Amino acid sequence: MGLISGIMMGMIFGIGIMAGWQHMMRYRSRKRIAKAVDVKLMASLNRDDLKKICGDKFPEWISFPVFEQVKWLNKQLSKLWPFVADAGEAIIKDSVEPILEDYRPPGISSLKFSKLSLGTVAPKIEGIRVQNLKKGQIIMDIDLRWGGDPNIVIEVDAVVASIPIQLKDLQVFTVIRVIFQLAEEIPCISAVVVALLSEPKPRIDYTLKAVGGSLTALPGLSDMIEDTVDSIVTDMLEWPHRIVVPIGGIPVDTSDLELKPQGKLTVTVMRATNLKNQEMIGKSDPYVVVYIRPLFKFKTKTIDNNLNPVWDETFELIAEDKETQSLLLEVLDEDIGEDDRMGVTKLPLNELESDTPKEIELRLLPKYDMLKIKDKKDRGTITIKILYHEFNKKEQLAALEEEKRVIEERKQLKAEGVIGSSMEALDGAAALAASGAGAAGSGIGAGLGAGVRVVRSGLNKTKKFMGRTFTGQSTNHKKSDSHSPPASVVHQD
Repeated sequence: MGLISGIMMGMIFGIGIMAGWQHMMRYRSRKRIAKAVDVKLMASLNRDDLKKICGDKFPEWISFPVFEQVKWLNKQLSKLWPFVADAGEAIIKDSVEPILEDYRPPGISSLKFSKLSLGTVAPKIEGIRVQNLKKGQIIMDIDLRWGGDPNIVIEVDAVVASIPIQLKDLQVFTVIRVIFQLAEEIPCISAVVVALLSEPKPRIDYTLKAVGGSLTALPGLSDMIEDTVDSIVTDMLEWPHRIVVPIGGIPVDTSDLELKPQGKLTVTVMRATNLKNQEMIGKSDPYVVVYIRPLFKFKTKTIDNNLNPVWDETFELIAEDKETQSLLLEVLDEDIGEDDRMGVTKLPLNELESDTPKEIELRLLPKYDMLKIKDKKDRGTITIKILYHEFNKKEQLAALEEEKRVIEERKQLKAEGVIGSSMEALDGAAALAASGAGAAGSGIGAGLGAGVRVVRSGLNKTKKFMGRTFTGQSTNHKKSDSHSPPASVVHQD
């Protein structure tokens, strides 16, 4: 009996141990799963969420790095920089000089590099973020900082003088987006897209110094160069604008990578009220310049001696990215020589609904960048009617072809001396022709050539556009931050 009792007790004890062990394993498994769920939920929290949870006890050392550090890449870039700089100098000179010519402000006959050296200091990559947002593409955002020692001298030729301008203390702060289009054949990349992200805003700081002369020899020259640099960056490199480079010698269709017209903006400039007078004697002679891109500027007629002018003129413009672009309006006072800016404003296109007309009264500002403006006085308002229409596929392709044709037409007008610059504003007679909207579904395609001939004839007679400066939004090259407030809407229907 003792033996049997011992065996039974041993079996019961063993089964108990096994059952207890199994229960403990199940308990630990449930706890691990619960912790994994908690960790996953914690991983989805951002810094603001954790601050709400932890309150005052939130540790400041907690960070959420979006960009990965690449110290090894900076070391290699420093070694490679002498060779990269030599190759880059030739590429920049050949590619940038034609761009300077296209964006050359009126009043300046030539902008060319007389010296170009990128110096010995290599750029520094603060971090890289890699994303796979679309099948067949790799998107890489590069946080770039460059405080180099380049030697850049630009020869500026104007009607009254010719002077070499040196760019000193150049600093670049920007995030570069590089998109690799993948292919099935070696080198496995068929094209590369390069652009500067608009947020954070690209910042290019520099100072201008006249070599063997003074900047005062050409009044307004510094502002002209700053506006030109800003227009090139905004209109060509800042996202959604981009540069598409096919590589590897593989025949590839890059049309899907290029920026295409997205919609048509019909703008009626109605009137302005309570404009600030710019004249010592009499009243200003205001007109309005309307544009989305600096290469496609249009102007209203001039209303003489009036601070409450009524224009009631309609223009059609092409929008290429409704989420990031804005409609810009500048009210100027026509004068002998350079026209005075009376006020500017802008309206982000993402505030518009497709095929829904609006009448909006916008408050005029001294400049788009209000951080460097001390004068906060009221400059009046401008009232516009606006309608946004989103293109279908057929309209988009037609608008793209028409936009290319209009660019060539403007180059021809400039070559013939009708306009002084590709960035010069055309008056209402050519607005429909230059907007690129005629062939995109509005039914005015047949009149495009006639419109250009009309403006060519009119400009040849008046010559009022020659030597005039129409500037886009400017950036402050002395400050670390820029602030471009959205349009101040006084009233809208």
